[in-house]
Amino acid sequence: MRIVILGAGQAAASMAARLRARGHDGPLTVVGAEPVAPYQRPPLSKAYLLGQMGLERLLLRAPEWWTDQRIDLRLSETATAIDTASRLVTTDRGSLAYDALALTLGARPRRLPEAAGGHLSGVYVIRSLADVDALAPSMRPGRRLIVIGGGYIGLEAAAVARKLDLEVTVLESAPRILGRVAATETADMIRALHQAHGVTIMESASLQRITGTDRATGVALADGRELPADLIVTGIGVLPETRLAHEAGLAIDNGILTDDRGRSSDPAIWAAGDCASFPFEGERIRLESVGGAIDMAETVADNMLGADRAYVAKPWFWSDQFDAKLQIAGLGAGHDRIVTRPGDGRHGGSVWYYRRDRLIAVDALNDARAYMIGKRLIEAGRSPDPQTLAETPDLKALL
Repeated sequence: MRIVILGAGQAAASMAARLRARGHDGPLTVVGAEPVAPYQRPPLSKAYLLGQMGLERLLLRAPEWWTDQRIDLRLSETATAIDTASRLVTTDRGSLAYDALALTLGARPRRLPEAAGGHLSGVYVIRSLADVDALAPSMRPGRRLIVIGGGYIGLEAAAVARKLDLEVTVLESAPRILGRVAATETADMIRALHQAHGVTIMESASLQRITGTDRATGVALADGRELPADLIVTGIGVLPETRLAHEAGLAIDNGILTDDRGRSSDPAIWAAGDCASFPFEGERIRLESVGGAIDMAETVADNMLGADRAYVAKPWFWSDQFDAKLQIAGLGAGHDRIVTRPGDGRHGGSVWYYRRDRLIAVDALNDARAYMIGKRLIEAGRSPDPQTLAETPDLKALL
């Protein structure tokens, strides 16, 4: 069986390794548009940008591994079309026949339109190695950075910039940071953390445009204020890469639509990672996380080889900001009750999400114990009484 994987990120590397480990001995090709072998993305906006991690440590596999595993890794090659009838992928270098095709195309950052100044020099996004390599030389002490977007990527960039001694302002158009992804209580802890490190956070601050002619010089806000800047980072979310799938006639629903096995609307085509949407507890979701990419990719690999195994997502995430670690288990969307527990230090504690008396998620800042216990409870389907959770001195007793 000829297997082709389009996209060369975390999901692709995990899928290729799983296919070989599960005994697939046939042709296996991975096609990636970037010139670099599959690498870790989370450290890009943290350790790599700080200069604490080099490229060789970013790589998910040593260069010789791909050769040893007889995987045809094609870098700097872009897929341009999929012919589902002929089972043929066209790239800018030729064509590839497949018996099974996997799409692990990831996501791309949302960009501000040209009318809002998104095209100006000095405006950066953080998604790929090339993005961070372009940004890094501008991150010099004393320079003024404006981060547009108060989500995790923007806040991580702000934290790194302060470590590098830049003056940092975060603009969030919503009433508070982390509005889409975390409870008010978690946002309060993260805001306090940033303010303690000298970051200025402006909420309900709607951007009108980035100012400047050829190069960004600052931002103009909808309320008439103007803020000067030497560089700007936009962190306003990502969009799943679905163009190839859409043009090939595959079903799209907030990503490439898959069933609970990871199969798309074409029986010979599968999808995994940030580009794929799948059923979860009666809804359809995407998971933008390393853990999700690995787990789904491995399930898809098994199913490509005939396992017929459902993908059961176990969402978990993390975010490193300054010297603090935020760990998240579960998905808090739709919660109707919050329980908070204090942590040991100044910046720490945990936030527990309930929906109809069921524990669905926990956010733990500098509280690994709360995270691990919460994760175990959620995965076991156990929900301690909220009042007991709030008052018990030893969380371990809840297990």
